[in-house]
Formats: sequence, C-alpha cells, structure tokens
Amino acid sequence: MKILKFGGTSVGSAERIKGLLDIINPQNRQIIVLSAVAGTTNALVEISQAYLAGDKDKASALINTLHDHYRTLISELFTSDEGRRNGEELIDYHFSLIASFSSKLFTPVEEKIILAQGELISTTLFHFHLTELGIRSKLLPALDFMKIDEDNEPKIDFIREHLNELLLQANDHNFFITQGYICRNAFGEIDNLRRGGSDYTASLIGAAIGADEIQIWTDIDGMHNNDPRIVKGTEPIAHLSFDEAAELAYFGAKILHPQSVFPAQRFNVPVRLLNTMAPNAAGTLISKDGMAKGIVRSIAAKDGITAIRIHSSRMLLAYGFLRRVFEVFERYKTPIDMITTSEVAVSLTIDDTKYLQEIEQELGDFGTVEIDRDQTIVCVVGDFGWDTHGYASRVLDAVKHIPVRMISYGGSNYNISLLLKTEDKVESLRSLHNRLF
Repeated sequence: MKILKFGGTSVGSAERIKGLLDIINPQNRQIIVLSAVAGTTNALVEISQAYLAGDKDKASALINTLHDHYRTLISELFTSDEGRRNGEELIDYHFSLIASFSSKLFTPVEEKIILAQGELISTTLFHFHLTELGIRSKLLPALDFMKIDEDNEPKIDFIREHLNELLLQANDHNFFITQGYICRNAFGEIDNLRRGGSDYTASLIGAAIGADEIQIWTDIDGMHNNDPRIVKGTEPIAHLSFDEAAELAYFGAKILHPQSVFPAQRFNVPVRLLNTMAPNAAGTLISKDGMAKGIVRSIAAKDGITAIRIHSSRMLLAYGFLRRVFEVFERYKTPIDMITTSEVAVSLTIDDTKYLQEIEQELGDFGTVEIDRDQTIVCVVGDFGWDTHGYASRVLDAVKHIPVRMISYGGSNYNISLLLKTEDKVESLRSLHNRLF
C-alpha cells in the first residue's frame, strides 16, 4: 500500500481537486492524506484570534467570507444537484459549528476544534466528489486513530492498532481518504500535529502500517540543491538519504517538514517528493541510502536566528559549566541549533526568542552575555564522513569575502553550518552555489 499526501495548494481549487484523479488510481490500494484547502488554515487562525480577543463581529465577518469561498468551490466542483446539495449541507454544518463558539467561553481547546475543520471539510468534499463520479472510497477519520501523548509525541502503537482495525473493517475497499494535521491528545481532545503536520501524518501512517512508499505531493518538483527563489539554475535532487533530507528540512528547505522524516526513517519506508503541477517529473526519493557518497548535495538557509555568546574566565576547566548553561535553555523549553566552545566562551544559536530576556538574565550569572539578532544559518549538506577531506575548505573559500559569526563542522557527517548576518544570506547562497556545483 502507498500513502499519498496532498498539500493545500494541491486541493486549492475545484480544478485542482478534479485533477487529483490524473495522479491517483483508485483501483490501487492506497491511503490519501489531505490538507485543508489552500488559505483555509490561515483563515481559521484569524477567526480563532478574533474569538480570543473577544471581537465577535470580526470573527463573524471572517466566517462569512470563508463560507462564501467554499460556496463558490462547491458550485465549481459538483455537477449534479445531489452533489451540490451534499456539499452545501456539509459546509453549512461546519461553519455553523465554527459560528457557535461566539456564545461560548473560548479557550485553546475550542481553538483546536476550529483549526481541525479545514481538513474535515476537504476530505469529505473529495469523498463526495468521488462518489458523484461513481468511484468507491472510504473515509478514515484521523480522530479515530491519530493520537499524541502528554509530550505531544505520536503514539505509534496506538496508531498502528486502531488504523489497522479500521482498514480490516473496510477490507472490501482499496481507496481510503483521511485528514492530515489533526489528531487527539492524551486527554481525548481534538488537537493537531502543528504546522507541517500533514506531512507528519502521512509519515506516521506509512510507518505504522509498513507502507511500500510515502508520497508527498506539493507544488515543487522535489527538493532542490539550493533555494530556487534566490539562486538561478538550481536543480531537483534525484535521491537523498534520510539523514541528508532531515538536515535540509531542519535548516530551511520548505518543501518538507523536519519532523516528517523521522517516522519513515525509523521504519525504513521510502519517501518520494513529487509535484502535483508536474506529475511526470521524477521528484526526489528519500531512502535509507542516498545516491552518492562524499559529494555536496544541497544548500539551505534558516532565518530568524539569534546568537548568544557567554564569556567567562570561570569556564576554564570548570566541571559542569556547560551542563548549567544547557539547563537554562531546558527550563525555558528553548531548543539550541548550533554550538561552539572555547576555554573561555561558549556561543550558541536559537530560533525561539519567546523567553530570550529571561534566558539572558540567568546566563548573566555565568559571565558576560552578548546577543546578536537577525542572523541566518546556512547549511551545506552532503555525505561528509570523517575520512573525507577538502569539503570544509571549499565551503569556507566560497564565503571568504563574507563575515562568518560561527562555524559548525563534525557534529554530523551530513552538514557544514555557517552563521552569518541575514543581510549576507543571498550573497552567501549564490557564492556557495557557484563554487560547489
């Protein structure tokens, strides 16, 4: 069985929803994972924010605008009176539910219920569309099998057990549709897998049932060897290892959510990145082994980075110094991206500055703290085993005219990371591309 995930742009209009049948063969045994229609989740976030702010009039106006958008979608998607009637009844139900929160106490629990409506609508509309065409399909409610624990980590055994039970009950079907992004939490409440969660859903499903392949369909023809929005002449990468793909996703490649690689990697299920707009393009295959060893595969950049440097003469030979520094970030649940150390200083980077003021204050107990904002991590990814040579020098030679704040090499066999000012990002990406490819 294959798992096919389609993002919001792939179901962004009636024409694109209809076009999915040019890609999908309903005769093959597969599970289709759908995101919400493009723009829906952002609109639902706005509605939730209006409710949280107590602005019911704004929420009502936003609801009406989104409802009208779906009315147009339904008029274009369905050709029969019955199909249009089913579609209209569906969206009337969901938008009545969203509007009902105007008379209730609005908390993050209600917010997550609202955010789930996009995927619930898109999957049912697609099911209705197939029914109108006489194509058999089965809806698999993600809320019946997708679950996270108290730490927001997926419960893979629960997913496997309950999903296989649903598939067994519908063993006379080949074609299944389910929602990306949404799940239930440890308390049984409606929750979600955060942004990028539809990729994560597809990967979790593929891992849980031991799928033959997971396909992530977006509007880009695979993962490129640089950012095509900035650098001319980029090319899609035919084959990556899981480790290389994870590095690229974490350090800025937007096509794939960083978390989505890990379940597939753990259970060795290949992932293929494909383009809905160009279904015949080869895309990118991600599997246990990449295509080639010892070569540069791609360059990615991650913006919004803040660098923190702690200088302290007490660090010299001080037992437990780094542990105490890391404990500060642990207390504020703030992940660290890069780190370099010397005998008298430690420099590190973060991308979440929610508690930066508190962190800075506590780090001040250890020594002098310097903070640099508006930084970017540029990551060069490939299979750089410790016994390879020359790659670091080529990278540094390409950026020798650009001030580099930090360098990380050797923490992984798969990347060389540079920290520099965001204003130098474009020049660094272009210079690296010209030097390395």
